[in-house]
Amino acid sequence: MMNKSDKKCRYCDICLDRDEFGLNKKLFESDTKNNNFMCLVCMSDYLECTEEELQEKIEDFKIEGCKLFT
Repeated sequence: MMNKSDKKCRYCDICLDRDEFGLNKKLFESDTKNNNFMCLVCMSDYLECTEEELQEKIEDFKIEGCKLFT
């Protein structure tokens, strides 16, 4: 089971956790092919939303059974 990935945020260079990695794949598939990933803090700035809203979206995807979040 993956806790931390070798993928890092393109803006602040921190390692992404499993849910951050999954959310990047779910929302930005074309960018992830180029290894352009964001942590939740940077993603919330980019999307002009809160980190809490992104966490809620992750939980929604988990409930829906998305395999990126299992």
